[in-house]
Amino acid sequence: MRPILRRSLLAAPALAAPARAQEAVDLLLVLAMDASGSIDEDEFRLQREGYADALAHPQVLAAIRSKRRGAVAIAILEWGSPGASAAIVDWRRVADAASAQALGEALLKAERSPQSYNAIGDALDHAGRLLRAAPFAADQQVIDLSGDGPDLRSLRRAPDVRDELVARGVVINALAIAASGMVTRFGERLEETYRREVIGGPGAFVATAEDRRDIARALRAKLVREIA
Repeated sequence: MRPILRRSLLAAPALAAPARAQEAVDLLLVLAMDASGSIDEDEFRLQREGYADALAHPQVLAAIRSKRRGAVAIAILEWGSPGASAAIVDWRRVADAASAQALGEALLKAERSPQSYNAIGDALDHAGRLLRAAPFAADQQVIDLSGDGPDLRSLRRAPDVRDELVARGVVINALAIAASGMVTRFGERLEETYRREVIGGPGAFVATAEDRRDIARALRAKLVREIA
């Protein structure tokens, strides 16, 4: 019987390794930055610097520390071309000045992705897939989209994607970057277009920046509101 016992043991399937538990954070946040063709190199640099400065600002760090776990996870994507938005900084845990500074440095060093214009629906769809694949777990999930124009040629309409994500429990906020009084092709201010087509979920809101030099201030206030 011993040989039979040995053969049966050899034939037994190997036990699968236990799945690694996801680290819990207070918030999963995807920052979706406009990299479309309407943004020249100087504006693009101002936008990235504004994001990096806002992420490491003491007010934002204080908001993170005020939460139960004292940590959030952030991923950054650039959007523009239909179906071609690109994740430029993968998920990172941010809990203190050092981790926030590291995230900002990674953003500043990342190559600009090739984008045309202006597919917001596809950007939201990509952001939703990033949330599903996040290596962290959180009860709160937010997409934070910034842009200087309306959705023009998405493969998937922005309101349709927005509604799907909200049904999953995702909150979508927006930052409208536009000169004072600028109107879209719909005859309304950009923030109104974003309010109608982009944002959704409990407490969703649109913030405004008068130009890219105003991004750091507007985004800082927006992040504090989203986190705290």
